[in-house]
Amino acid sequence: MNIKTTLTEDSIPENYYNIAADLKEPLSPVLHPGTKDPVGPDDLSPMFPMELIGQEVSQDRYITIPDEIRDIYRLYRPTPLYRARSLEKALDTPAKIYYKYEGVSPTGSHKPNTAIAQAYYNKREGIEKLTTETGAGQWGCSLAFACAKFGIDLDVFMVKVSYNQKPYRRAMMEAYGANCIASPSKYSEVGREILAKTPDSTGSLGIAISEAVEKCVTDSNTKYALGSVLNHVLTHQTIIGQEAMEQLASIEEYPDTIVGCTGGGSNFAGIAFPFLGKSLRNDESIELRAIEPSACPSLTKGKFAYDFGDTGGMTPLVKMHTLGSNFIPSGFHAGGLRYHGMAPIVSHLVNNGYVNPESYTQLDVFKAGLLFAKNEGIIPAPEANHAVKGAIEAALRAKESGENKTILFNLCGHGNFDMQAYTDYFEGKLFDQEYSDEEIGMALSGLPSV
Repeated sequence: MNIKTTLTEDSIPENYYNIAADLKEPLSPVLHPGTKDPVGPDDLSPMFPMELIGQEVSQDRYITIPDEIRDIYRLYRPTPLYRARSLEKALDTPAKIYYKYEGVSPTGSHKPNTAIAQAYYNKREGIEKLTTETGAGQWGCSLAFACAKFGIDLDVFMVKVSYNQKPYRRAMMEAYGANCIASPSKYSEVGREILAKTPDSTGSLGIAISEAVEKCVTDSNTKYALGSVLNHVLTHQTIIGQEAMEQLASIEEYPDTIVGCTGGGSNFAGIAFPFLGKSLRNDESIELRAIEPSACPSLTKGKFAYDFGDTGGMTPLVKMHTLGSNFIPSGFHAGGLRYHGMAPIVSHLVNNGYVNPESYTQLDVFKAGLLFAKNEGIIPAPEANHAVKGAIEAALRAKESGENKTILFNLCGHGNFDMQAYTDYFEGKLFDQEYSDEEIGMALSGLPSV
């Protein structure tokens, strides 16, 4: 039988944890896309409120969470921590497997953790409208929910393949009052240019980001919000790991291995960074596994280099693991992981040996997700299936070595709005796609010269 470890609402963290304070080597500077000089607050102010810009560059270990944000978190936080005893038995492993379940949020994923914060800081600065992009729709739904709470208008550019694959996520955004647009669209110069060249383009997160940023910078009362990648976004997600640490401590447990799926890096950072920070401060070791799709392998096959965060070249240049901003991934169902780059902090940690990346094919992760569902009762989102697969592989390695490992992973969302993906899997319509070194080399050939 599963163990459910809960906390009271008084246990919601009072601070976000900022791992930048504990890095042994600082991050590379963010560069202006035109001058290639390091950006300053004035360069970012057309897109973000000053409070978030301050958090983006902060070196403070803790950032206070305002009461107004914690009050909304109380709708669903603290989230439960479960022990997956049934899965352990099915795998016949000596390992203990725990998972933090973020699917209990109003929108069914971890994304509201930062959406609520970003909407709050924009509202406090008097912003009336936000623009954003979304892949599978979890982020778009979460920001739509947060904007509804604070009375902010929202335009969401949703990658076209997901717009068509996931109509219920689109309907959820609209239920909260957001305007959802299939990207590439006719509503931006970038979108019109791409449609002129490729009328049947299925889109990408890089394209959708370009459209959202363009709409933002052409309207002085509109700001841009991002659901992953940036430092302040990852910092907001660390409430996940802080809660998990307290929950495990209450039963005298501590993980040997932490697993999370990675697309832009936010949910992996949320579960892993508080534990990694403790390890860095105490000169301890902990095994971190970042799991990505083989159809978009930024960590395992990408290059650690400066690149644009968007296809149109409108964003600042950041040093990250990237497949190239013009990379268009296939339309696999884990739409939240179809991003050409990886968060600079996660990339930095991989490059310095603190995080071990792994990639798996679509069919393998769906198989893992179904094994989890049959044993634990929760059907994971396609993105979360990657973390499930990584945790299963870690448990099987423990079985092979005979080690009594404790594994923690982040089940970042449920798959209740992704059942078409499972239907396609059952009907044999899903396929695996991996990229050769030659294909990756071509995608990387257009990296900017820095």
